[in-house]
Amino acid sequence: MNESFKNYSLKDYCKDLSSSDPFPGGGGTAALVGALATSLGNMVGSLTIGKKTYADVEDEIKDAMDKCQEFREKFLSLIDEDAVAFGPLSKAYGLPKDHPGREEIMEEALNKAASVPVLIIETCKDALDLVEIMAEKGSRLALSDAGCAATLIKSTLEAAALNVFINTKYMKDRQVAEDLNERISILVDEGINRSDIIYNEVLNNLI
Repeated sequence: MNESFKNYSLKDYCKDLSSSDPFPGGGGTAALVGALATSLGNMVGSLTIGKKTYADVEDEIKDAMDKCQEFREKFLSLIDEDAVAFGPLSKAYGLPKDHPGREEIMEEALNKAASVPVLIIETCKDALDLVEIMAEKGSRLALSDAGCAATLIKSTLEAAALNVFINTKYMKDRQVAEDLNERISILVDEGINRSDIIYNEVLNNLI
């Protein structure tokens, strides 16, 4: 990886994503979707502030916008972090079966590769707080965009979870793997439930 993926054009990112290169992959793309979700949240805020109708919530919206920008940058940084974390695992898979210490190298690499998707999931939890504010208090003209942000966060959660589970599946330390699976499953289920609630509330206000 010679360049930060967050500086790629959309066209170049999609081109690299569709190649046989190990990254960018599903984990980094999950983070990209999270960045898109928080960008949509910020857009709702931009369409809200300065409007007399929303004067009483303007300070709260501005604060949420600042945090959306913060989380957008966090998600974007996680695209590159995911690629860096997956690098050792990609090399470990190439080791001969009889390579001394291969099992230990693989175990360490699997743990490292799982760590960034975990961060993506944890970041989604905070991002949902902001999307919820935008859906409840942002401009009604941009209500659909807040709903889109919620469903994108849901996709981010589900995609990141799969990138945890593909690594825990091959861990030799099954207790560590099962503990991580349980923690992630709880976080993801909670996040999906919240995302669905926001989405359905938006939907009910549109039809």
